Amino acid sequence: MKKQLLTAVTAAGIFLSSYAGAASAHEMTYTVQSGDTLWRISHTNNLSVTDLKAWNNLKSDTIYVNQKLSLIVPHSHEYTVQKGDTLYRIGVNNNVSVAQLKSINNLTSDTIYVGQVLKLWVPGSAAAPTPAPAPAPAPTVSKAQLVVDEAKKLIGTPYLWGGNTPAGFDCSGFTKYVFGKVGISIPRTAATQWTGLTPITSPKPGDLVFYETYAPGPTHVGIYIGDNKFINAGSKGVTISDMSLTYWKSRYLGARTAF
Repeated sequence: MKKQLLTAVTAAGIFLSSYAGAASAHEMTYTVQSGDTLWRISHTNNLSVTDLKAWNNLKSDTIYVNQKLSLIVPHSHEYTVQKGDTLYRIGVNNNVSVAQLKSINNLTSDTIYVGQVLKLWVPGSAAAPTPAPAPAPAPTVSKAQLVVDEAKKLIGTPYLWGGNTPAGFDCSGFTKYVFGKVGISIPRTAATQWTGLTPITSPKPGDLVFYETYAPGPTHVGIYIGDNKFINAGSKGVTISDMSLTYWKSRYLGARTAF
């Protein structure tokens, strides 16, 4: 009976020891206990002494009580400073406080420079912080919307005959400048824009709308922005005009697109 009981206890001990070793293999760090050696720790956690030393930057087999050892392959825990970075921004993106960043990197001020390599975690200390999830990619903006956005930025610019810069625009100088800002080259005058671009039945935002004003043919042009309105450079400078007004409705020639 005693022999059977001893056998059962021994088997349970082997089982528990195996379970403890397996469990510790899933821990990220191990705190060195009295009597520990690198061989014992690595054996218990199914690791090699070589890996354990490499992962913790150990130059010898010497370890000390309460020393924390990483039991996993270290990931990249460094960050190279980019233009516009601050310690606060880097910390938020990597779940590290500014105080921790300064302490880890021996910084005496908040000043950092482009190309500087900052440590985000010290192997063998606490578990490495989990980087914040990458922000969702910005939605793609169409060229047509970029044209509308650029045109709106110039509202209030004065009118200037022959003008094609933010110092002053005439109607076609304005449209050519705006399209050029988004990488699209169009002809310079209202007449050549009318003949050189693709005719369309109904304008969409970003398309050009043409009018017959002071002379026969296309003598005025603007950028359609939707809701029956367009941005144009007229006598009052760059403004938004309503195509449904009698003045514009009676002089409308048609629309063209550069897309």
